Amino acid sequence: MSHAASHAISDEALDIIFRAAHTQNKWSDKPVSDALLMAVYDLMRWGPTSANSCPARFLFLTSPGAKARLKPHLMEGNREKTMQAPAVAIIGYDLDFLEMWPRLFPNNPRMKNNFTGKPEATREFAFRNGTLQGAYFIVAARALGLDCGPMSGFSNDGVDKEFFAGTNIKSNFICALGHGDPAGIFPRNPRLSFDEACRII
Repeated sequence: MSHAASHAISDEALDIIFRAAHTQNKWSDKPVSDALLMAVYDLMRWGPTSANSCPARFLFLTSPGAKARLKPHLMEGNREKTMQAPAVAIIGYDLDFLEMWPRLFPNNPRMKNNFTGKPEATREFAFRNGTLQGAYFIVAARALGLDCGPMSGFSNDGVDKEFFAGTNIKSNFICALGHGDPAGIFPRNPRLSFDEACRII
C-alpha cells in the first residue's frame, strides 16, 4: 500500500486545505452567505482546546457599513483588499471564557478556580487557545470552499474599541473570506524543511 493511499482524507482535500492554498489578496464578487459562515464555525468548533475552554470569538463583517468601521484601523496596505472581500472575520479571544467552563468542562467544574484572580495567566491561556481556534477556522473555511486572507496588520486597540467596547473580548487577527481572484495570488514562498524545523528525539 502506498503512503498516499493510507491518508485519512484524499490528496485533493489536502491540496485544498494546505498545499495548493494561498493567502488571497484579490476577490471575486461572488457573495458569501450567512449560512456558509455558520457552517464554517459549526465545523471548526470541534477542534480541541485546553480543557475544552473555547475562548475564541468571531465577529463577521459583511455589510459595507461594518467593513467601513474596520477600514481606519487597518494598515494602509491591507485596506483595499480587505474592503473588497465579501466577508471579514475578526477573530478574538474572550477573557471571560472562565464563566463558560462549568458547562464546557463538566468533568471538572472547578477548573476556573485555577485562573480566578490571575489575569496574566488567564490572558495567556485565552490567547493561546483562541489562536489555535483561529487556525482551525482557516482550515474549516478552506475545507468548505472559501479562500482566506488572514492578516495581523491592524490596530488591535482600535478594533477593540470599535467592535468590542463593553466586553472582555480582545482582537487577535483578521481573516478576509470569499472566493479569491487568481490574479492576486503571489508566487509560492518557500517553507522550512523538516530538518530545519523539526527534531525527533
